[in-house]
Amino acid sequence: MGESYAQTRSDEMRRTVVSLEEKNERLSRALTTARGQLLQMQEQLQQVNRPPLSLATVVDTDPTRREVVAVVSGRRMRLAAAPSLDLSSLAHGQLVRVDDKMVAVEPDGFPREGLIASILEMVGLDRVLVGMEGGQEHLLTLAGTLRHGNLRPGDSVMIDLRSGFAFERLVRSDVEQLLTPEIPDVSYQDIGGLAPQIQQVRDALELPFRHPELYRSYGLRPPKGILLYGPPGSGKTLIAKAVAHSLSSDGEEKRTYFLSIKGPELLNKFVGETERQIRAIFSRARALAGTDVPVVIFFDEMEALFRTRGSGISSDVETMIVPQLLAEMDGVESLDNVVIIGASNRADMIDPAVLRPGRLDVRIRVDRPDRVGAVDIFSKYLTPDVPIASTEVASAGSVKAALGPMIDRAIERLWTRDESTALFDATLASGTVKRIYLSDIVSGAMIAGIVERAKKHAIKDALEGHGAGLATAHVLAGVDEEMTESLELAQTSSPEDWARTIGLREEVTAVTMLRTEQ
Repeated sequence: MGESYAQTRSDEMRRTVVSLEEKNERLSRALTTARGQLLQMQEQLQQVNRPPLSLATVVDTDPTRREVVAVVSGRRMRLAAAPSLDLSSLAHGQLVRVDDKMVAVEPDGFPREGLIASILEMVGLDRVLVGMEGGQEHLLTLAGTLRHGNLRPGDSVMIDLRSGFAFERLVRSDVEQLLTPEIPDVSYQDIGGLAPQIQQVRDALELPFRHPELYRSYGLRPPKGILLYGPPGSGKTLIAKAVAHSLSSDGEEKRTYFLSIKGPELLNKFVGETERQIRAIFSRARALAGTDVPVVIFFDEMEALFRTRGSGISSDVETMIVPQLLAEMDGVESLDNVVIIGASNRADMIDPAVLRPGRLDVRIRVDRPDRVGAVDIFSKYLTPDVPIASTEVASAGSVKAALGPMIDRAIERLWTRDESTALFDATLASGTVKRIYLSDIVSGAMIAGIVERAKKHAIKDALEGHGAGLATAHVLAGVDEEMTESLELAQTSSPEDWARTIGLREEVTAVTMLRTEQ
């Protein structure tokens, strides 16, 4: 019995020990948790009671003396650097944290807000001259993020005048879309019916670019720019692109830059904005030309931007815009590899100072095509690569032979001057009445539209199972549709707008319809 009692006590004590061990383990875990919470609260308390830190802009570092040259609240100071601060990681213009003892302790980021200025000139590798509204100019230092060599005059940058830094390049969509240099792929061979005008352009522009030594030996100055004027759709823009393409060399890495500027895009309701964009355009041209690459600046719809000063139209904004262009054009005189091409449907509305000798001194009229020119234009769009109807090919003997009669039929239809192609009577300011036929308003753009309509008719017939391939009937249908659209244009436009649209030189007071769409 004594052994049984001893065994029972032993079991009770063992259970007690196990229970005490479990309690001890729970107590240990609770103490560990409490200690962690206490440390966390102490850390939070330290963070809350931490003194505020100031921000300074880094100007330079001195690793040997463990100092940071920084701008603190507009004052340039030399600050001691904390041992934990890696001076080699600091960039020019970067923010650094400064404690209450004026010790630089931690690096920070870069400013994200500031004033906007336009670059006027690059000064060395790390400085830039910027211009602001009101004509103010400032010489600033480039922050570390901008010291990569991709900045150009005319770019917009974010600046801070107190620290004297330019921090960030900004893409101004209103200007950058105008300054994007384009390398056209249009050649002179792609333009039809304008051989005399193309030869004039090549004589005026390409000879000075390709043979500058001959021009210098004869004491000749290359023309600063040319004006292409004439009715709309006659190919003025194509010629300008072909000039840039021709001046490019396919065998070299550098090619001609083509800056296409549409006049209405530059107009801005804010005072001085249009002039700023003009300055930016010429600054970009100078920068591109400085790399020994020809630059063509093409102003389309020139009369919308540089109209005659004092005309009283559009609140006379041209009184400020035209002088800005003239100043920039006179500045281009001493530059190489820059040529200006202007295009206009109304050359009479452009300020005469823009057109005087020494500026846009070469003026070339790009007129409507004649019958021979129209055949040439048709041949640029109706090529042997176009699917031709099998009946047309069988009748002519080959695809190439089938195109000739097709083009001849279209030309005959366009140049027929009878009641079927008479569009309307235009009453001129002199009192005379001029009958307008379809051949009077033919343009390269109209011929391109006729061929495009004909191809669409051929596609629709092929989908409907009426035979595949382009036929003469499709081309004639395209001619009739263009004639109908010309009638609708005259019905919905005022006489002055209509005359300006088709390029009539005389002033039109009234338009009388001769026939309506059947």
